Amino acid sequence: MSTVAESAPGPTRPRRSVADLATGPWRGPTRPYDLVKEVVAAFAVIALLTALLAAVFSSPDEPSVTLQGWARSNPNDLVATATGELAGTTTSAGYGPPYTSGGEPQSIGPLHLAEWSGVRVPVDAANDFVINPLTATTRDAAVTSALTTWKGATEDQRTAWATAYADALGKAADGDPAAVASGDYGPVPALTAALLDLAKTGGLDAQLVSAGTAAAGGFYQTDYTRPILFLADSGHLDELAGGQHLHGDQWGMMNETGNYPGQAWLWLYSFWYQVPPFTTSWEPNADALIWGLMMVLSLALLLVPFIPGLRSIPLKVPVYRLIWRDYYRRHQGG
Repeated sequence: MSTVAESAPGPTRPRRSVADLATGPWRGPTRPYDLVKEVVAAFAVIALLTALLAAVFSSPDEPSVTLQGWARSNPNDLVATATGELAGTTTSAGYGPPYTSGGEPQSIGPLHLAEWSGVRVPVDAANDFVINPLTATTRDAAVTSALTTWKGATEDQRTAWATAYADALGKAADGDPAAVASGDYGPVPALTAALLDLAKTGGLDAQLVSAGTAAAGGFYQTDYTRPILFLADSGHLDELAGGQHLHGDQWGMMNETGNYPGQAWLWLYSFWYQVPPFTTSWEPNADALIWGLMMVLSLALLLVPFIPGLRSIPLKVPVYRLIWRDYYRRHQGG
């Protein structure tokens, strides 16, 4: 059997076999050790540190922005936005692909990416945001009569009613529906008032989410496309975004809600939204153009090792010798 010798100063020790080393008694220092106590103590210390650090450094838990909260905090704005949906004047109503046909989708030069994708999430602003939720939930005779009047009118008549009411709201003090001058608004005031009541109960949130889920053929209530589009048409969401430094001119791409500044590593993406021509002549297509520019920059970064001249910059500008100056000082001749 093979053996090994223990090397140590002094007299030669007896040679011990490998088997003896593997199974022999431990002759080193010993102390009592309780693994369970060690695990419990480590867990307690880590849990305490996690709780303390989370309380000091964690991101704030901002409440979700809902249609119910919007209706309660700014009811006049919800009524005005709903009227715009009926008139077809909101952003969602004429957005273009992937929600509606037509519109002015963004493009990258001759590359009309949105048009190529087509309408994949069809949205009819007037029906999806106002008429269908009321039809599915109302039990009020007056609202039912208003819905019947609206559905029986021509498209031109509907547009005339909603446009007239939108103009009247704009002239009323604080956009208050109660201060609107009398006029021919058809069923629009009754419809928007009923929608406001539905939103205050939380029913409009549920209706729009379930409608989106059903349209997508899903099961779980996770499609928030319609509530987000409806909110995006409002002044309420714009005010909230400004308060959280999330607008484009506030470097919003790199900020996070409730914590300013946020993801500083996104500065390069947000930077382009601050400089011409992305803030001037290219602004209508800024999102698409900046996305394209970032793809080009990302590809260039990935291909640095393969681009002649560019890959030689570290050798021609030997910053590495400055970083590793101690090594080169010790091995100057190497």
